Amino acid sequence: MDVLGLIGRLSQALAIQDMTALVLLVVAAPVCFYVAFSDLRSMRIPNWTVVMLFVLFAIFGPVLMPLPEYGWQLLHMPILLILGMVVNAVGLAGAGDAKFLAAAGPYLWVADLQVLIVIFAASLSAAYLSHRLAKYTALRALAPHWQSWSAGRKFPMGLPLAGTLVIYLALGAF
Repeated sequence: MDVLGLIGRLSQALAIQDMTALVLLVVAAPVCFYVAFSDLRSMRIPNWTVVMLFVLFAIFGPVLMPLPEYGWQLLHMPILLILGMVVNAVGLAGAGDAKFLAAAGPYLWVADLQVLIVIFAASLSAAYLSHRLAKYTALRALAPHWQSWSAGRKFPMGLPLAGTLVIYLALGAF
């Protein structure tokens, strides 16, 4: 099976509308890229990025979808915040990761949950492997002061979380 064919079938199977995904991708991607960079550099996801991600959805969401659908999408935020708080409490992720997940929630369609899980698993695997590979090779010299290199067992989850959102929206858009 060819990869492009699989990607094409995945993107056609998504519930998110292509124009909605495209606009949300354009506005959210810069924030996601900064979140990934910040988490790699300082092992922190700044609060302003989480607020910005939510504000962008609050501005563009009502224009892109009917208000009842917009309301349902907003409901994802408190649900994912509670889930993120539990995950944080048991030590599986940081508070910034939980807040980012909550702010990203409105961008995600429940009907696409299976695809999102696959995207997240692939993104997490790729992020972890590439980070660890870079950490123990000469690539580390490109960013020698990143705190993620010396964070021990901790991992900058902002990288795969932001990557998942960008990949999901890109698949929905194209």
